Amino acid sequence: MMEQATEQIPKSLVYEMVGGKPIYYQGYKDYLTGNKQMDEIMGSSKLQALIVAELIYLLRSFYGNEYLIFTNELGLRFGKNAWRAADIAVIKSDLVEDLNDQYLDIPPELVIEIDTKADLQEVRNPLGYYHEKTEDLIQFGVAKVVWIFTDTRKVLIAEQGNNAWRIYDWEDQLEITEGLAIDMKRIANRGK
Repeated sequence: MMEQATEQIPKSLVYEMVGGKPIYYQGYKDYLTGNKQMDEIMGSSKLQALIVAELIYLLRSFYGNEYLIFTNELGLRFGKNAWRAADIAVIKSDLVEDLNDQYLDIPPELVIEIDTKADLQEVRNPLGYYHEKTEDLIQFGVAKVVWIFTDTRKVLIAEQGNNAWRIYDWEDQLEITEGLAIDMKRIANRGK
């Protein structure tokens, strides 16, 4: 994690907080040196944005009004000084008492991540970041975690109570929740 004094870094550049230690947005150093604007760091690529939009449409159509579909790096609060961000989170509507400016402190049923916006250069084990975040989400109570990787065109699916995480190619039919299969290749090619 980051070793320099955190009081010099704006809180808005903190992507996640793990064990009281910040994980910053990828490119935060470029912002600090004046080489990038805040929106250049926090923004998504066209492909990432398309995937999120298509998945939200599919999820909303599948779940209907019984569930809320959250997006936009929803904060999931695990405890004091411990929270993670979620690209997409699906939770039963009746579990969310009110909509306010606080992070969600109850586990969604499904979390979908598209790549990461975390600066992994500052993380001790960059590959371990994905494993640790997935474990944190599952221990929090998330039933299923889906990682979509745009560079490698792979999808990782981890489920509560199942130690065998599965990795798929985009060409594979993926059941992201019971009864809802997605075709990542079709989704990614929609923008062409």
